[in-house]
Amino acid sequence: MAREGMEAERDVPLLLAELRPGQAQQFDWKSCCETWSVAFSPDGAWFAWSQGHCIVKLIPWPLGNTKLISKAFDHRSCYVKPAEVRSRGSNLKEKTLDCGQIVWGLSFSFSPFLNRKRLWATSGTQEPCSDFSCLILATGLNDGHIKVWEVETGCLLFNLSGHLDVVRDLSFAPNGSLILVSASRDKTLRIWDLKKDGKQIQVLSGHKQWIYCCSISPDCSMLCSTAGENSVLLWSMRSYTLIRKLEGHQSTVVSCDFSPDSALLATASYDSCVIMWDPYTGDKLREFCHISLLPALDYSTSDDHLRSLRSLCFSPEGLYLATVADDRFLRIWALELKAPVAFAPVTNGLCCTYFPRGGIIATGTRDGHVQFWTAPRILSSLKHQCRQALRCFLTTYQVLALPIPRKMQEFLTYQTF
Repeated sequence: MAREGMEAERDVPLLLAELRPGQAQQFDWKSCCETWSVAFSPDGAWFAWSQGHCIVKLIPWPLGNTKLISKAFDHRSCYVKPAEVRSRGSNLKEKTLDCGQIVWGLSFSFSPFLNRKRLWATSGTQEPCSDFSCLILATGLNDGHIKVWEVETGCLLFNLSGHLDVVRDLSFAPNGSLILVSASRDKTLRIWDLKKDGKQIQVLSGHKQWIYCCSISPDCSMLCSTAGENSVLLWSMRSYTLIRKLEGHQSTVVSCDFSPDSALLATASYDSCVIMWDPYTGDKLREFCHISLLPALDYSTSDDHLRSLRSLCFSPEGLYLATVADDRFLRIWALELKAPVAFAPVTNGLCCTYFPRGGIIATGTRDGHVQFWTAPRILSSLKHQCRQALRCFLTTYQVLALPIPRKMQEFLTYQTF
């Protein structure tokens, strides 16, 4: 695949800002300070930070009006102009959610169909939202519960119970249907319908170990789940049945993410490899291996664990991947290259996520900190935009059935890396 748009930079991303707890915690829970999850709202107006010790911070974005920044944004960044902060609405206030349990997973969704009577009752106000579409945040907790909050008011809407162990990850269906998938250490995935007052509509069993991650494809047709196993499970979001098992990793698979057009699935493992799959056929398209980035980093056999991956995510335009590993580096990969195009030192990194409009990556650490980094920005080619537009509604099998040249089929199915 030819390079898309402008040439990507091959340098260290700039550290734009860092969030740290504003004061020392009252708890002496050394093992509970981790930031296991961070998330941007779909519209980019809010940032959710699981800062440890049962606390989630809801912070208006950009970060110009928060008191938690220990390092100010670089003055060259267009995201931090004071005028822009004011124009985004001075009525947005930082909120603190006390979840009562260690928070492991976070997921945002808009809720145009939520029962407004429930919102009125829980918020205690006449009008809970400025319009019919309220922003909500789901939090997965250590005791197996899931608490769902209304962001604008900070009110608790649901307290879902059913899991028997830690809720490690959460994923809302991107279509706004308010279907929520939860992944737990009890080795099950559970499907919840918030339109029906949080009714549990399905339990998916198939993993034999703790489940680490779950991800719903942008077209809402598939669900991917990873556990303490070498394999990955793909489920149908229509019938809630197992589609296939993907095998290729040599160790525990800990993270997964779909590309924005649902045509690719990336999985990351403790074996220090990222595998790119075609989720429709189960074919392995390519593999990214974490190797030494600098001469000073000489990995020996005894230090293989230092390359264990923790998290990955696709960029919004679908041409890059970001990964966080135990070797204390954030890497950014272009899909068509074998080596990272950018990397930065992230100490004790656990999670990463892209800003919805690109250009920034947030990483969370074991120390309860969050760092924001610049990410390569490129202008997607017309070819890639056309491919994405087609793949949003055509499966791989449908593309292969089209009466078009083979090279075009290979391009549309991402086989020309």
